[in-house]
Amino acid sequence: MRDELERLRRQAEGRLARLDADEGSLRADRADGTADDEHDPEGSTLSGEWSRVDALRRSTLAEIADIDAALARVDDGTYGVCAGCGRPIPAGRLEVRPTAQYCVACADRR
Repeated sequence: MRDELERLRRQAEGRLARLDADEGSLRADRADGTADDEHDPEGSTLSGEWSRVDALRRSTLAEIADIDAALARVDDGTYGVCAGCGRPIPAGRLEVRPTAQYCVACADRR
């Protein structure tokens, strides 16, 4: 499972790098005093794009934190053990959500 989690982390880091580049590009566009995108009926506004990129960045950072927590559980031998009830998390759930901390029943209660 460590290999899969590390693969997922590399993918998330790649997404984050692309989003950081997008954010830098938007920052440069916002600094352009002649940009009047708020009145452009053809495309999205810089503010809208900024919000979208910011939301995707925050989501990706949270995903990386979840992956890091799962890797820590692998290291300490608690990966696949429900943090709520202490029972094993079904393999199918871990296959779909490799960062899952809770079994389905405990996740439903949360």
